[in-house]
Amino acid sequence: MKKMTLLLLMLQLIIMFTIGCATTQKKNDYSAFKAADPHSILVLPVVNRSVDVDAPDYFLSTLTIPLAERGYYVFPVDMVKHLLEDDGMSDADLVHNADTMKLCSLFGSDSNLYVSIERWDAKYMFLSTQVTVDFDYKLKDCKTGDLIWSARKGMVYSPQQQNRSGNPLADLVVMALSAAITKASPNYMPLAHQVNGTVFAYPQGQGLPAGPYLKEYRKDYEK
Repeated sequence: MKKMTLLLLMLQLIIMFTIGCATTQKKNDYSAFKAADPHSILVLPVVNRSVDVDAPDYFLSTLTIPLAERGYYVFPVDMVKHLLEDDGMSDADLVHNADTMKLCSLFGSDSNLYVSIERWDAKYMFLSTQVTVDFDYKLKDCKTGDLIWSARKGMVYSPQQQNRSGNPLADLVVMALSAAITKASPNYMPLAHQVNGTVFAYPQGQGLPAGPYLKEYRKDYEK
């Protein structure tokens, strides 16, 4: 009996340890970011690795506000995109592979933000449609070209049928119609806004530190 009790306790400890390891999130090292001390951010055209050709333009429009809310001056993304196109850099991959400091000199920015769309799709499942977005973020210093902050974040949304009629057949029809509508015209924007909000404004240790236009400036780095 004692052996069985001991085994159960050991099993519980193993499970608790495993769960703790699984939920522990990697923290960013802010030493390079603190040394760079960026005041402005140049958001470059987004690289699209999804099959939706419209995804970059839609997503690009979601980046300015959350970055500004973190206390940074953000160059107008449409202006940046058009100026780069006029300079012969209409391809986002070409822009991302260009020299960071050369891009900085064109606009006078302190840092450049490189974002790629890894997923932006809607997948039909049994009587539901699963909408998925996944983005990779990299911030580089304009003085050195070095990486000073990075993050990767995705999110999944699957609309649920909340109000059941009590008629199983009718509920199935409604669920099927809802899934078909979501698949035909998925709404990615709420997910994109949520991901940006989480990535940039997350508590210290993972998110983007407060910029010079916030009172928390240089106070919320990882201790």
